[in-house]
Amino acid sequence: MGLLKTILIIALVYYGIKILSRIFAPLLLKFAAKKAEERFGGQFGQFQKRQNQQTEKKEGEITIDKIPETKTSNKNVGEYVDYEEIE
Repeated sequence: MGLLKTILIIALVYYGIKILSRIFAPLLLKFAAKKAEERFGGQFGQFQKRQNQQTEKKEGEITIDKIPETKTSNKNVGEYVDYEEIE
C-alpha cells in the first residue's frame, strides 16, 4: 500500500508541475522578452542621443569622442635583421 501511495504522489506532483509550467511559462517568456526589449531600447536611445548631438554641431566643427592611447615603442626590443628572399 505504501509503494502505491508513493507512486501516486510522484505522478500527481509530475502532472501538477507539467500543468503549472504550461500556465506560467508563457508569462515568464513575456516577462523576459519585455526586459530584453527595455535593455535594447535603452541602448538604442543612448545611440540616438549621440547621433542627435552630432547632427546639432556646426559644419566644419571638429570633436574627438575618444582619445586613443598612445603606444610608445621600446627601443630595447632587439636588433633589426634585414633579409632577402631566396628563390
